[in-house]
Amino acid sequence: MASPLALSLPPPLRHFFSLFPLYTHPPIDSPDKARPVTSPTLWIHVPWSPDADVLSSDVECLKWQAYLALRGLSDIAIRWDVSPDGALDNRLPNLHIPLRTLPGASQEVKVQDDGEGELLPAHLIPEWVDGRVGALDELEGYVDAAARDESRAWVSLLEGNVHAALMLYQPTSTSFLSLISPYRTKPRALEAVVAHPPAPLFGISSLLPSYGTHVNVDAIEQQYKEAIASLSERLGTDKWFLGSANPTALDALVFAYLHCILHSKEHTLRFEVTRRVNLVAWERRVQSQVRGAFRVVEALQQS
Repeated sequence: MASPLALSLPPPLRHFFSLFPLYTHPPIDSPDKARPVTSPTLWIHVPWSPDADVLSSDVECLKWQAYLALRGLSDIAIRWDVSPDGALDNRLPNLHIPLRTLPGASQEVKVQDDGEGELLPAHLIPEWVDGRVGALDELEGYVDAAARDESRAWVSLLEGNVHAALMLYQPTSTSFLSLISPYRTKPRALEAVVAHPPAPLFGISSLLPSYGTHVNVDAIEQQYKEAIASLSERLGTDKWFLGSANPTALDALVFAYLHCILHSKEHTLRFEVTRRVNLVAWERRVQSQVRGAFRVVEALQQS
């Protein structure tokens, strides 16, 4: 017998709800299931030659590939079948790791690892690497504090003048689908990279509102040439930049830019590097070490 306090729907409302019955369907078993994450997997932009290469064509992804390899990690899987809009913050690379490899993971977490893993954005990769191979000292691998401070200037030069030149000649997609897609990859604007942002195309006295920018191509090229010349002179015959005994984060960054420049179709960019034997030899030596640390994920090998 129903409780006198039980609530009941008015007949008109009950009749209305009866027109929309709730059906419960059995689960559908799909043959396409996510593969368990058994080893660290780096999500990157597609390589220059997907059939025969493991190094990304994107300088940002390649920087992190070099960082992982030069810190001593190996047997890292890579995949490039994930669109940037499927990554954290809509930016690649991302590192997909098993839960058991998380820094400070408890035994309970390791036992309960269900294969889904944890996805890390790029800025959390160094912390994960420190947990795997040990943290660096306060000098970050450089010979002294002066070299560590100098590395900051080289990073600024690479991510400023060199990156601006690379963006200047970087091909962009102009297909109709790429123009209307809401998930287009949006690289940093050129005016946000150069040391002195270019003036707008229309001045303050113009009747038209400010629109677009005027890029001084000659200035960008000249700054790029000077940066490459300084880079070659600073390396000299050293094994690693700034005379470090072991590779540092700066070496990973330098390699990423040199590798992308040497694969560029623009002669102006390549010539400044190829005419300097020490940079070419250094890039080839580091390239073999970086390339050997990665393998293509099994799902891509079978496709």
